[in-house]
Amino acid sequence: MTILQKHLIFIPVCFVLFGACFGYIVMLLWNWLMPSIFSMGQINFWQAVGLLSLCKILFGGTGIAQHCHGKHGHCGCNNDKNKLREKWENMTPEERKKVMEEIKNKCSSSDEL
Repeated sequence: MTILQKHLIFIPVCFVLFGACFGYIVMLLWNWLMPSIFSMGQINFWQAVGLLSLCKILFGGTGIAQHCHGKHGHCGCNNDKNKLREKWENMTPEERKKVMEEIKNKCSSSDEL
């Protein structure tokens, strides 16, 4: 077996082990805190893994957007922000004032709805 093949086997094993550890930790914390604080029942390991998965789906996202906010802006997410900043910096004070007035007008008209 080559080193790459060993790594390819090692990655799923680590993924399963980390998942099991996190599931066990969630189960322990739930069973320690929730029954005494909120009078909720205890959960088993598989319910903890399900709860952990649900939290990842609801609050963790897919991880795609995280790549955009890295140091280097790999997927070009910062390009729009940079273009706007550059456009703002190239405006005259009169143009900036006009843009700010337009924004205020739009905001005040949406308050009336």
